[in-house]
Parts: sequence; C-alpha cells; structure tokens
Amino acid sequence: MTLKVLITRLDESIPLPRYAKGGDAGADICTRVDVTIEPGERALVPTGISIALPDGYAAFVHPRSGLAIKHGVSMVNTPGTIDAAFRGELQMILINHDLREAISFKKGDRIAQLVIQKVERAEFIEVDSLPGTERGEGGFGSTGKA
Repeated sequence: MTLKVLITRLDESIPLPRYAKGGDAGADICTRVDVTIEPGERALVPTGISIALPDGYAAFVHPRSGLAIKHGVSMVNTPGTIDAAFRGELQMILINHDLREAISFKKGDRIAQLVIQKVERAEFIEVDSLPGTERGEGGFGSTGKA
C-alpha cells in the first residue's frame, strides 16, 4: 500500500519530493533558493513545499549521505521532525562542517531526504520503579566491545 500525502508547492519550479531508486526510504527534497554556507556556519534553507500528513504519521528529514561525505554538510537537528498537524513550509537547518570550504546550493538542488513513518502516541504512566531487564541501566558501550 502506498500512503497518499497531500503537498502544496510554494514555487512551481521546485520539483516534488521523489525517490531516486526503487526501495529508497527517503525522498529527495530540494532548496527553493540559492544559498552559500560558509565553513562552520548554518543556514535555514526553505524547500518550497508544504505537506499534510494523515494522523498517526510523521515525516523525518535526514541529511543526504553524499553531501555529508563529500562536503561535510549535515543538519543541525538530525533528524528533523515534521508533525502531522504542521502545514507550513518545510525548511532545513543545514550546517557546513567543512573547516575550509564554503558550500553553495542552487535553487532546485537536492539538500535532504524526507522519510514518512507511522508513529504511535504514548500514554506516559509514572511508576515508582521500572521493570528489570538484562541490560538494566547500562548505557554507552555497556553491551561489549565494538
């Protein structure tokens, strides 16, 4: 089954999100403006699209791995969360981790990936203690060597 997501383009020249290959989890989304991000800087980059997700779903925005490895570009709030009730323009907080080179994007360049997932609402129930597990309170590195 394919989930239908309503979308509005705020700029008709920007492509709709699309999956590059069959089986991809993330659909590429593009910038609606030209932008240059200097080394160590971040920028709020508009995508020119708004979406309407059905209740029980959320969209998560992830960095593009090619931009990360080739240019050091990531997202400050990875993954970005888009709630079902949000109707505004999707905007990405991109950061340039490269120490020497600025990165420039032209309008229409792919800047991130949009992953749609079913999500559950939780009822938080306060208790005096939690049930035990084999792991217990063991945190980072507690399950053994890499």
